[in-house]
Amino acid sequence: MSAFPGTPRTLKGALVAIDPLVPVPTVVLFQYNPHTLTRQLEARGADGGPAATSYTGAPVETINVEVELDATDGLETQDPLAVSLGVHPQLAALEKLVYPPSARIIANTVLAALGSIEVVPPQGPLILFIWGPRRVLPVSVKQFSIVEEAHDPQLNPIRARVSLGLRVLSTDDLGPMHPGHALFLAHQIAKEVMAGLASVTSTASALSAS
Repeated sequence: MSAFPGTPRTLKGALVAIDPLVPVPTVVLFQYNPHTLTRQLEARGADGGPAATSYTGAPVETINVEVELDATDGLETQDPLAVSLGVHPQLAALEKLVYPPSARIIANTVLAALGSIEVVPPQGPLILFIWGPRRVLPVSVKQFSIVEEAHDPQLNPIRARVSLGLRVLSTDDLGPMHPGHALFLAHQIAKEVMAGLASVTSTASALSAS
């Protein structure tokens, strides 16, 4: 059944992991956008007290979302991946975000066996939380829980809910040469522009009402 022609196309949220050592980024599109997105901002006060009015940096922001995965449509259309693995690949792509690369583990194991005190540095990917064109944020994944709600005869999950706890990485967390530094700064500037638009609109409404 076709959608109503006047219905706007909704962009999909996503997580994207960019590793400088891997040519192709890991892209995890949300199959269904979460119904709610919870954000919490904790201000960084200059003196650390509750009455601080100047701030040493951007607030510490956390984002919590619940992502739904469902292979039902793929099973109905006999999609080979959904039939053979359910939503396992999508879950694996999300879980990969909180695992160190196996290549690093193997390299460090080999170095340790050879008696070397050198280890491969734990450089992780740049993870971006994308929620529309005006929110592209560098984040780290701090919390991850999965509820598998249904399975196929091979015990592959075919429906699951994934709760993600993300911490936004600001210019205070990333060095000036880190690509995420510029992304967060652009996000903050865009926020300041939108706040200015809100002030102009509120002022105009107050003047017209007086």
